[in-house]
This record gives sequence, structure tokens and C-alpha cells, in this order.
Amino acid sequence: MTLDLTTEAIAKLSPAELISTLQQITPDDPALVDVNIDVIARGIDPKKLGKDDFAALLNALGALADGGADLDLSKMDPSNFARIISRASKDQIEAVVADPALRVRVLDEVFRRMEVHFRSDRAGSTRAVVHFHVLEDVYEAIIEDAQCTINKGVTREARAIVTLTPADFLKLATGNASAPVLFMTGKLKVKGDLGFAAGFMSLFNIPKA
Repeated sequence: MTLDLTTEAIAKLSPAELISTLQQITPDDPALVDVNIDVIARGIDPKKLGKDDFAALLNALGALADGGADLDLSKMDPSNFARIISRASKDQIEAVVADPALRVRVLDEVFRRMEVHFRSDRAGSTRAVVHFHVLEDVYEAIIEDAQCTINKGVTREARAIVTLTPADFLKLATGNASAPVLFMTGKLKVKGDLGFAAGFMSLFNIPKA
């Protein structure tokens, strides 16, 4: 029996059926030949998934991508990525965060996209370093020569150090939360140049769901 993995077919699957299908299929299955990550993404609604289902789904996609299937998060359209994060609950995000390998996979992808979505036209001659502390994970954003470079770990002294939870960071990076609101409510903490940190996200094209 040939699996049907079109957008329409995926939308008709229950969450359990979709996760089971992705967990059982192999990366070289012919059913995946015409399927890319956006086909899967368009059939995903986190609001229809349980707390642990969201993490299980991302893990299944990651395993297939690692095996060579065209399902890597890096290839997902920004609007699809933003929509999925916007519809994921706090409990679902926390389930993702509780899995160390999955947390790193998702955070790595979000920070990688910061390089892609950097607005060099807005940066001008800005030279600055910002450190992001997301749980025990630390990422460094270096702005210089009208470019943004992301590193894991610290290589330079920071102009500002930003600390927030993975859930709040994902919401912020996908346009589903406001930095000033997160700061005012104590969910985002800043050490160093508060003014620069407040306007930092304006240097990027934030995808909209």
C-alpha cells in the first residue's frame, strides 16, 4: 500500500496517525519523493496535538531529515515556521525544551535564521555583540560590517546580555511576542546596554505567521 502524504491527506490524519506514520516510514520511502517539509508543515496544527505529541512530531521529522529525507527544519518556509510556533502552547514548547537534543535542534535553527533575516540596510556601521542565554544554552550574535554572525558559546565581550526562557525566545524570534512587553513583565532580562538590546530585533525581518 502506497502512503499518501499530500497536504490534503496529511490534514485528514489524526495527530496519532501522522506521528505514527512519520515514525514508521523510512527516509528512502518512495512516498517521500515529492514531499518536503512545507507539505508536512501545512498539515500540522499544534492546537490539535497533545502536550508530548508536538515534541514527538518534531523528533520524527528530525530523524527522517538526519536519514536524508527532504524534511529538515532549515528548509521550512519562515511563515510556516512562525505559524507552528505561534500555535504551540507553553506546555508543548516546554516538552520540546525538556528533550536536550530536540531543544538544541530547534534553537540552532532559529538562531541560524537570524543570520538569514538580518537587515543589513538597517545596521549601517553598527558594531556590537549580544549574548543570548536560553536555559544553559548560550548563543552569540555579532553585528559588524553590515552582517550578522551567530556563534554557539561566547567569543567576545557583549554589549548586552539577554536572558529568557526557550518558550519566550521562540515566540520573540517568530514575531509572536514583543521584546518590550517581555521585558516589562520580567520574562526578558538584560544586562548591559538596555537601549541597544531593546532595538536589537528591529535589525531583522521577523517572519509573520
